[in-house]
Amino acid sequence: MPFMARADNGVHNIPNLLTALRILLIPVFVGVFYLPFNRARLACTVIFAVAALTDWWDGYLARRWGQESPFGAFLDPVADKLMVAVALVLLVQAEPTPLLAMPAAVIVGREITVSALREWMAELGVRAAVDVSLLGKFKTTLQMLAIGMLIYRDTLHGLPIFQTGLALLYLSAILTLWSMVVYLRAAWPRLTEEPVPAAQPIADEGTRVADPVPKPKHSAAKPCIHAK
Repeated sequence: MPFMARADNGVHNIPNLLTALRILLIPVFVGVFYLPFNRARLACTVIFAVAALTDWWDGYLARRWGQESPFGAFLDPVADKLMVAVALVLLVQAEPTPLLAMPAAVIVGREITVSALREWMAELGVRAAVDVSLLGKFKTTLQMLAIGMLIYRDTLHGLPIFQTGLALLYLSAILTLWSMVVYLRAAWPRLTEEPVPAAQPIADEGTRVADPVPKPKHSAAKPCIHAK
């Protein structure tokens, strides 16, 4: 049996470590973003690209080595959303324009909505109805590409990187809304079903339910009049 096939299938395995690395890179990414150097944006782009590659690599290795785990299934989307949200916040802070703030708000708002929807569906035991789809994975890939270009910002060989990244971000925002609609449609029967009324006690056939015993009526005490 190959060594990798004997690797731990629980929390401590290579795919989960790659996912954890993606989270650990977030504070590094934030710190480098604010460094007062000309190459700080290039360094941030490299860090973000490494994080994006671990997003693909951890899932591939987990499936290849049979190391898919509940912990990995929980941590992987969390790491994705944290990295994307932090990057968008930094970009909007650095370029405070409505053109950038609008798709960023759409993407972050969608992630909050779908996360809440999945948590609620999990409580009902039907979370599989809103599992990550192929459309969602494509949307995430497009987001990573767009954000990476926006981080780099500078023109490369005559190609307007920032403007191209902004256009891709709008496209990913449209896919974000589309995938949210897909998830909401899948969950709609559960969202609109009538609540089940509480069960009422039913008497056995042939028996008579006793009438409730009336409470005794207490007459108001008459005031006692003392003769003077």
